[in-house]
Amino acid sequence: METNTKDFKLKIGDKAPGFKLPGADGKSYYLESFKGKRILVVVFMCNHCPYVQGSIERIKSIQSEYGIKSVQLVGINANDEVNYPDDSFEKMMEMSRAKKLNFPYLRDNDQKIANDYGAQCTPECFVFDEKRMLKYHGRIDNSPKDASLVQTTDLRNAIESLVHNKKVSVELTPAIGCSIKWR
Repeated sequence: METNTKDFKLKIGDKAPGFKLPGADGKSYYLESFKGKRILVVVFMCNHCPYVQGSIERIKSIQSEYGIKSVQLVGINANDEVNYPDDSFEKMMEMSRAKKLNFPYLRDNDQKIANDYGAQCTPECFVFDEKRMLKYHGRIDNSPKDASLVQTTDLRNAIESLVHNKKVSVELTPAIGCSIKWR
């Protein structure tokens, strides 16, 4: 699935919707939990999607590289766990440990947050500045399944611009991935 950029619920410059969600690490997280970070990257993701599986090491790499520059990445899984049991909270905890995730991985069980953000697929990225205004929305890069084919690092480019107090040159890209599994 590729997102349709004209139908985005959140527009560039919109404020980040708040949330309170449980993390796979046993803690609860709020939007305000990250107020000490200049940049917040929210990635809607899940366990079973091959596009997420193909991108997970790149997502971790972005957090490793930019975490020291006051960037915080947060993964949110909103998928229906009844029809997609691999996306249950228990499986999220297993994946978090097995993949050694270096960012909070949160469960949006009632799918409210995914709806508030207008998320359509996994992985889908929302990058917010220090005022929590949306500055980038879209894909991680042009090849979510195969890192060897990456030519355009859209998420990394957006973060790099914000870290250096520059305007993001490409604010919207179509996210590529599996559709969010709605109830």
